[in-house]
Amino acid sequence: MIRDFNYLRASTVKEALDLLEQHKDDYKIICGGQSLLILMRQGLVAPEYLIDIKNIKGLNTINFDRKNGLRIGATTTHRAVEKSPLIKKHYSVLLDMEENLASIQTRNWGTVGGNLAHGDPAGDPGPVFIALNAAVKMANKERERTLPLEEFFIDYFETALEEGELLLEVQMPIPPPKTATVYEKFNIIKNELGIVSVAASITLDENGLSCKDARVVLGAAAPTPKRAKKAEQMLVGQTLDEKLLDKVSEKASQEADPIADIHATEAYRRSMVKALAGKMVKKAWEQAKTSA
Repeated sequence: MIRDFNYLRASTVKEALDLLEQHKDDYKIICGGQSLLILMRQGLVAPEYLIDIKNIKGLNTINFDRKNGLRIGATTTHRAVEKSPLIKKHYSVLLDMEENLASIQTRNWGTVGGNLAHGDPAGDPGPVFIALNAAVKMANKERERTLPLEEFFIDYFETALEEGELLLEVQMPIPPPKTATVYEKFNIIKNELGIVSVAASITLDENGLSCKDARVVLGAAAPTPKRAKKAEQMLVGQTLDEKLLDKVSEKASQEADPIADIHATEAYRRSMVKALAGKMVKKAWEQAKTSA
């Protein structure tokens, strides 16, 4: 049962930051509330103040240009990302990711910023955004700062957001030529949280033969979304064959740091990382060959 709280509603970023400063000892930010309300019903959190940022103007946005790349406002819903023509054209992996994220009802109300701020390592956006080299912009009353997303996640359900700070925007650069990014999660029930997920981004040389850069990001396989950096390094400068793919997959499995829970054992998660990592690297490589 949810305990009593004081509900406060902000209509601007400044107003929200003022409220965070005034009530810094005991508040939670709510926007979609798809994760927070569950925690409140379970009695795991019981804030005195609930600060609603859903209707702040300027945070529910999707913008793209050839200089700055993609900008997604923190209160943008998953459904808006899924239905965006800009994202379909320039970052189609996000469309693939969103179509398998929870139910349509959740995507209609849940937000991109809320998902990241919740800090669940099984969340879908984190691995994909990291594979796309994303950063997040945050602000408090004194300053704004931008942080690479892979540094934003600290531990299970813990992020780099400081007291009095609000997540404003997710920023993704334009991918280099000959780049493809793909994502897949393994789950028992479609649209549920993944037991394991992998996002892979491959950039090939101008001839489409060898790897210039690689990102392999594991979800639900460590306390945070985790780059398998040793596996990535094995790809750079190489041409892909089955022998290399097997080595990369095995290395990604070794770099995972999964837990055992009611859904899967540690060993099972490692085996799924190995299977998905190889599949995603191969798929991204093939797509990169034909990309502009």
